[in-house]
Amino acid sequence: MTDVRFLKVVVFVNSLIPLVLLLWDLYRKRVGPNPLQFATTTTGMLTLIFLSLTVAITPLRKIFGVNSLVKLRRMLGLFAFFYGSLHLLTYIAFDRGFNLISVVPDVVRRPFILAGMIAFLLMVPLAITSTNKMVKRLGGKRWAKLHRLVYLSVIAAVIHFWMLVKSDTSLPLTFAFIVLFLLGYRLLTRYMPAQTDTSLFPRE
Repeated sequence: MTDVRFLKVVVFVNSLIPLVLLLWDLYRKRVGPNPLQFATTTTGMLTLIFLSLTVAITPLRKIFGVNSLVKLRRMLGLFAFFYGSLHLLTYIAFDRGFNLISVVPDVVRRPFILAGMIAFLLMVPLAITSTNKMVKRLGGKRWAKLHRLVYLSVIAAVIHFWMLVKSDTSLPLTFAFIVLFLLGYRLLTRYMPAQTDTSLFPRE
């Protein structure tokens, strides 16, 4: 039996390691000639990774039959929001100089920023309603419907990444393939007959 508490600690610590490494590289000035671009790219990549991991929980749980994985979904989602907030902060602080008024015309002028902003804004209600108290207040069904916004958020994040890259699109296309596979798997299992067991390791 998986020790969920230990697993949560492992995931929590490992989720913070990229931030520690980023701060260390910034401190040691090992981020190339453009520290802003390095920090923005890194936090954006981490946001997309954690969004993808959040969406991957249910397919992985069904494929491998490890139900305890669902206990990690909330933490992964909150880390996606955390790194997304850092990504947005680097943009507002260094690109816009904390001039919030200039953000609106910049979003309108540059579609890839609009896609990124949509991805982040869709995560906001998910982060706000991530507590057990909010689950009880909304009710299980309404809470579950609301948290399907994560699918739209990860799609918008992939589009943001793809539009941002000007030359080699192999990495954003890889993320797009992964996300399409995860969403496609969810649709497939949702409309398959209920008696079909999609787990690779079904329990006796």
